[in-house]
Amino acid sequence: MKIRYFFIRYLANLQFAILLLLSIAGLSTIGSVIEQNQSIEFYQKNYTAGLGLDRFFNSTIILQFGLDHIFRTWWFISLLVLFGTSLTCCTFLQQFPILTAARKFKFYNSEKNFTALPFKTKAAPISNGSLITVLEKSNYQSFQRSKGLYSNKGMIGRISPVIVHFSMVLILFGTVLASLAGFVAQEFVPETEIFHVQNLLTTNINSFVPQLAGRVNDFWIIYKDDQIVTQFYTDLSILDNQGKELKRETIYINHPLKYKGLTFYQTDWDILGLRIQFDNSQPNQIPVLKPTKKIWLSWLPTSSNQDLGGSGYTLLNTVIRGSSPLYDKAGQLIGEGELNEGFPGYENTKLCEFINATGIQIKADPGLSVIYAGFFLLLISILTSYTSYSQVWLSRLNNQVVIGGLTNRAKIQFEFEILNLGLQLQKLENIALSNLKSSI
Repeated sequence: MKIRYFFIRYLANLQFAILLLLSIAGLSTIGSVIEQNQSIEFYQKNYTAGLGLDRFFNSTIILQFGLDHIFRTWWFISLLVLFGTSLTCCTFLQQFPILTAARKFKFYNSEKNFTALPFKTKAAPISNGSLITVLEKSNYQSFQRSKGLYSNKGMIGRISPVIVHFSMVLILFGTVLASLAGFVAQEFVPETEIFHVQNLLTTNINSFVPQLAGRVNDFWIIYKDDQIVTQFYTDLSILDNQGKELKRETIYINHPLKYKGLTFYQTDWDILGLRIQFDNSQPNQIPVLKPTKKIWLSWLPTSSNQDLGGSGYTLLNTVIRGSSPLYDKAGQLIGEGELNEGFPGYENTKLCEFINATGIQIKADPGLSVIYAGFFLLLISILTSYTSYSQVWLSRLNNQVVIGGLTNRAKIQFEFEILNLGLQLQKLENIALSNLKSSI
């Protein structure tokens, strides 16, 4: 029993909690510097033994200790759980007793009690009713008995540390929940096609992938005058197992679609192929080659029944609108063809459309709402923690009213408040004496 109590007291220790917090912050920094959730080849290529950061974090160390997915490792989650346990123990063993003591009121009857207070003054004797009136104007809550008063205000300032601890525990719980139950999937879907959530990039122990399907109804890109992409859009539908549309929305960068805990992000786009029409026949699909990030090349035969060894032209595209330059085998520009118009010298051959694919990332993060709630409470508690908790005692000693006070913040302002309280009591006493003389 003593060992268990000692262990709980150690968990509630402030220095231990700070050590855990610094450890979590340090590991989070490493996780921000080292790219997370990349392939083994990526780390072997980019983190070889060298003189810089690679000297300490080469690919072997990264992969062996799980530094490629720090936030999902068992030891990082254990640190979060341990830190949350420390905060919980601190709340029950330290913050709640402080809050309970603050709610209890006591009266001071001797001059010795007031001597120990940092702020004090004296005033002429006056009735308890007048004293309470003066204190209520300053938002104090008063408790009285025959020869004394006790007042306090700013109790929310004492509750704030408890809210801070509770909000941090919520944030940690949400982080652990996201680490254990979230997943990320990436799909490249051609226009008008249906897809399922199946290409998982990251998954966890308790990840649940719902049986939903999506359909890309349309995809388009908005360009600037210099052909730089301004934004690209996907008209996306969410379908159930019977193909019934559950939700439809146009997504773009920074504007995802959200449905039952899943978030569908617009991430990228690509050209998968071209549809070419020869002599008013049915369109033929032509593959493309992508030598660089945003350049697509395709070989255009002079007729639909020609093999790859015959004569043809190279078609170059950097956008999915406007003209498409056409080059011969020597690399000379033949001309430019527009969509649904014949190519120069081959009027019966035309480019019908681009076969586009849109990149959609599907993310499930069940701890996100819990994290948001924790941060909201944390912001509220930070604001309320600046509220001063002030206590004021008044007692009649030697035909005078002795006033003393104690506060945890804004001590200079509180000192003026105590002096002003004495002046108000003196003013009330003068008014009472004046009324008494007038009545006589």
